[in-house]
Amino acid sequence: EILSGLVGSEMCIRDRVMIHADKEKYKDILENSVDYLEQHGFEDIKADTEGYETPKSFTKKGSDISITPDIVAMKNGRKHYFDISLKSEKPKLLKSKWLFLNTLTALKSHHFKLITTKGHYKFTNEMLDDINMNNKSFIKI
Repeated sequence: EILSGLVGSEMCIRDRVMIHADKEKYKDILENSVDYLEQHGFEDIKADTEGYETPKSFTKKGSDISITPDIVAMKNGRKHYFDISLKSEKPKLLKSKWLFLNTLTALKSHHFKLITTKGHYKFTNEMLDDINMNNKSFIKI
């Protein structure tokens, strides 16, 4: 039901602009995450950063709200979605994004994982607890 009003899109839309400041601030962490995934056998990496094809966005029909995962990659024939978890000025938006990506990947038998770094573990755990995803482990870069 969550997916019923959404359609795939390659457009740069509101969600990416809304947390753009967060992504600019932590650009190095996103690039380190891509390096980490490459070193751990992930291929066909799409990342919301310079030098990579941007992952597919999902847009709610009749709205300018869209969700774009930070990184999408393949490993052993299975698609993996990754989102960078860093302290955010828009935690509500981030929670919605994670819930959507978690639901999407479960429906399609893909994997969803968060990536975070020192100084953001507590924030990540608190966010996961808030949305009842506390069983979700994350990659520590």
